[in-house]
Amino acid sequence: MADRKALDALFHERGYTEFKWIDARTIVVAQWVRMKCEYGCDDYGRHACCPPNVPSVADCRQFFGEYSTVVVFRFYKQVDSLEERRAWSRSVYEGLLELEREVFLSGYEKAFLLPMSSCSFCPECSSVREECIKPETARPTAEGLAVDVFSTVRRHGFPIEVLSRYDQPMNRYAFLLIE
Repeated sequence: MADRKALDALFHERGYTEFKWIDARTIVVAQWVRMKCEYGCDDYGRHACCPPNVPSVADCRQFFGEYSTVVVFRFYKQVDSLEERRAWSRSVYEGLLELEREVFLSGYEKAFLLPMSSCSFCPECSSVREECIKPETARPTAEGLAVDVFSTVRRHGFPIEVLSRYDQPMNRYAFLLIE
């Protein structure tokens, strides 16, 4: 069982103040999310840790079933361009990877991060998981693992909306699975 008080202190110390602990059973895993990746995302097949280079939806359900606790981190930001959004997202991703490592080193061997954005550490991704040159930092997004982020965060009182422009204020979410 996670020592929430100690982990809360760590999260706050690292500057993460908007988060909630949730029961892993409340994560909504849905086939439609995978279909949106396959038939709606320009990055489909272009990243080593995005579909089709991730487990099946059934395997994702099983994976989440191996956890009891998840921390959902909320990030609110408004940017002016796609480039600014990507730079900000990468910075947040890097910080969350450091946090995942700290949680792991604190004795939570199953700590696993689902970042809010696709991996962008390499200028050009190999597109094949086995050829990834930075496997220690590459993580699938929640959506890549078929998580219905909209339904999941809404059921826990977080705001989220579909955005039509990059300059609209956004609510982004990362998930840290802890056991």
